Amino acid sequence: MTAPISLPLAVAENRPDYMLPGRKPSWLKVKLPAGPGYTHVREIIDEHRLHTVCESAKCPNMGECWGRGTATIMILGDVCTRSCGFCHIKTGRPPILDLDEPRRVAQSAAIMKLRHIVITSVNRDELKDGGSTIWAQSILGVREASPSTTIEVLIPDFCGHWDDLNRVLDARPDILNHNIETVPSQYFRVRPQAKYARSLELLRRAKDRGFTTKTGLMLGIGETDTELEQTLKDIRAVNVDILTLGQYLQPTREHLPIDRWVTPEQFAHWKSVGLNLGFSVVESGPLVRSSYHADEQAAQTIPAPISA
Repeated sequence: MTAPISLPLAVAENRPDYMLPGRKPSWLKVKLPAGPGYTHVREIIDEHRLHTVCESAKCPNMGECWGRGTATIMILGDVCTRSCGFCHIKTGRPPILDLDEPRRVAQSAAIMKLRHIVITSVNRDELKDGGSTIWAQSILGVREASPSTTIEVLIPDFCGHWDDLNRVLDARPDILNHNIETVPSQYFRVRPQAKYARSLELLRRAKDRGFTTKTGLMLGIGETDTELEQTLKDIRAVNVDILTLGQYLQPTREHLPIDRWVTPEQFAHWKSVGLNLGFSVVESGPLVRSSYHADEQAAQTIPAPISA
């Protein structure tokens, strides 16, 4: 019996050739990192022995963001206990926990005189508290060292251990971000150790405690338009405030392939859909990532830092 022929998703939906994977389209070209702002941030990060998701995830906006004096600090080391199909961060058993890390994060935020800082982390599923104590100490440290800095945290799901989530929320970040990443049908390949319902529940719990919430998705990784629209509705159902949508870019040949190039016009369409659904802010474009223009989003959604 002959096996059925499986067409690529883009062909199956009659997408034009320029939307199929291959050479990057012109709208995805970025400048190489350079300039005094970039150099200044580079020096501070190196001096304080900090990790950034900008580097670990090969973010295309690193040059622009660092040039503006902003960066996303990654705590809990640079080795993740999970193996997501899209992510370039190293996977394995992390080394010993760095208990001095929160102090260095706070010190660097003060030196850079940041209006807004984004803190993220690898998953540390091997820790009893999922790393939530280091998370809380980092938030409180930045609040003390740089009181005028607004704090956004991009957190893992803590395996659904809600006491760990509450430990982070008790430290009072200004924005609680947790990325959904993709539609439910793609979780088995994109986020095999995560659960769609669990991520929605995390965002719901944070909103129920009064926090400004945020999430993001990658497009071009296998989702259909129908699935994407339903996922946006699911996210709004838990009252998320800020949504980011960007193009998935394959970090290496070993990672999940790109399904299609999503055009700037299509991203504009999804921004309109998101705003019509009720999101306060929708950042949607080929090069958008979770922390892209995060300082501007914060200015639109929070009036001032939350007091500890």
